[in-house]
Amino acid sequence: MNRTVYSIEGKELRNIELDEAVFGLPINEDVIWYAINNELANKRLGTACTKDRGEVHGSNARPYKQKGTGRARRGDKKSPVIVGGGVVFGPKPRDFSYAMPKKAKRLAMKSILSLKAQSDMLKVVEDFSIENGKTKELANILKSLGDNERTVIILKDDDEMIKRAGRNIPRLTFLSYNRLRAHDLFYGRQVIVLESAVKNLSDFYGENPEKSVEVSEGAQGGAE
Repeated sequence: MNRTVYSIEGKELRNIELDEAVFGLPINEDVIWYAINNELANKRLGTACTKDRGEVHGSNARPYKQKGTGRARRGDKKSPVIVGGGVVFGPKPRDFSYAMPKKAKRLAMKSILSLKAQSDMLKVVEDFSIENGKTKELANILKSLGDNERTVIILKDDDEMIKRAGRNIPRLTFLSYNRLRAHDLFYGRQVIVLESAVKNLSDFYGENPEKSVEVSEGAQGGAE
């Protein structure tokens, strides 16, 4: 699969060959769905907590006597049927996170990359850096590349200056080639991949990588 490499001014420079094993696979919608839900579940705090009948502060005495009032029999004020009483089967603090098989996670990432490449939503750009970390410079680059929607930039490494420059740009997300997130990648309307990151993605997710690699904790759904 051939793709054009663009300059930071938006001009066509040359062509690059994308690995079919990473960017040319059939789209597996099921595994993409599982990967996105796995990431969302792992982000849940699970701190919701309600008080049951035994935890609500109040007296155990009846609000009025059992007989002679003409009213229904009533227990204490902590009853769940009374306003301010306990909650029946309410949420308690819990851990929603769970592990997804590494092979399934890798397949999900390759499926999303293939989806973006086949939908012409993936653009390869020459390597660049923002030495002074100025937002204005990165904003001009994105403008020349057609930045008008939610954008994801896949970096070849953790370039702190580029991330610093894009900190104040809305709808912009940075991902490292070995720490992709299915949710951000799938919902990105424009995916910009640095030229060096293309080879890194092929080595990391390809069928015959140059060396054995393990999916890092970030690639398993953790937030950066």
